[in-house]
Amino acid sequence: MSMIRDLRAAVRPSLRKSSTPYNSYDATRDPSASSAVVDCAVYRDGRRLTEASCLTPREAMLRVREEGGFAWIGLHEPTEEEFAGIAREFGLHPLAVEDAVHAHQRPKLERYDDTLFTVFKTIHYVEHTELTATSEVVETGEVMCFTGRDFVITVRHGGKGSLRALRHRLQEDPELLSKGPSAVLHSIADHVVDGYIAVASSVQDDIDEVEIDVFSTPSKGSPRGSDAGRIYQLKREVLEFKRAVSPLLRPMQLLSERPMRLIDPDIQKYFRDVADHLARVHEEVIGFDELLNSILQANLAQATVTQNEDMRKITSWAAIIAVPTMICGVYGMNFKHMPELRWTYGYPMVLALIGVVCFSIHRTLKRNGWL
Repeated sequence: MSMIRDLRAAVRPSLRKSSTPYNSYDATRDPSASSAVVDCAVYRDGRRLTEASCLTPREAMLRVREEGGFAWIGLHEPTEEEFAGIAREFGLHPLAVEDAVHAHQRPKLERYDDTLFTVFKTIHYVEHTELTATSEVVETGEVMCFTGRDFVITVRHGGKGSLRALRHRLQEDPELLSKGPSAVLHSIADHVVDGYIAVASSVQDDIDEVEIDVFSTPSKGSPRGSDAGRIYQLKREVLEFKRAVSPLLRPMQLLSERPMRLIDPDIQKYFRDVADHLARVHEEVIGFDELLNSILQANLAQATVTQNEDMRKITSWAAIIAVPTMICGVYGMNFKHMPELRWTYGYPMVLALIGVVCFSIHRTLKRNGWL
């Protein structure tokens, strides 16, 4: 193991060479400011130590080791240099650190020695006044969580999905927070899955809107089949949603069923509820995908039927026009001996014949549904 660690140190020296001191957390600063640390606090018996609200991550961990409790450090899109010292201080595995810094990971649960590394995909619904073929419906982000015996480190990627409100809610429930880092991990999982439920409801409204448009009578100037672009775009967004939900099923199952040293047995019961909600959302997303497939097929079928109807109308009018074309073509030939050529009423008779034949053909075709 020492040889592997030495090799990783040579390949990624940036994880160890950083000597930049940690930035203290300022409660008045905005999370989008330059420092990656957006919050750092020590909790004991379910309560945040107010005198330890402006500690650096190193100081928070020393405080925990000396007096007990656990530290919760929140970071937003840290660089390798900003995360190197924290990784060294808390003994985080280089592979997990690399995933946390570079993001774009599948939802997963991994165990490294005495640390659980969990990746969640956050989903946010993008409000829009009208669904178009280029509308963005869902926006994804990521939350990585390092859970140890006496610390929780959350790393967030993306412009949304802040955990500040979640932290405040947890601080109002000391009984739950007293369960330690596993309570924080459960709350994050529950928070992410609740976001899935809200997004699923909004996506359902978009699908209902498209479904109504597809099966309703098209407005003038909007032919059937014109909704294919919107359906396809919505299907792509549902696929993005599915990529966030489906891989998380197995980690939630493990957290809810398999005993783990780092998960409090009382908290594990709560993970079962999260797993049930996630399974329900997964079923809804699978249903969205299948329903959109059916709507897209129906839309394409309607377009095909419309094209067939247009071709029948064109063919019908071509058949009607063929009658005067044929008769006029015959009488347009320069022969002396033509039927009724010198008859006074020959011209009106031919016009009447054309009208009667065309009317008969039109009535027959209309009766048969071609016109």
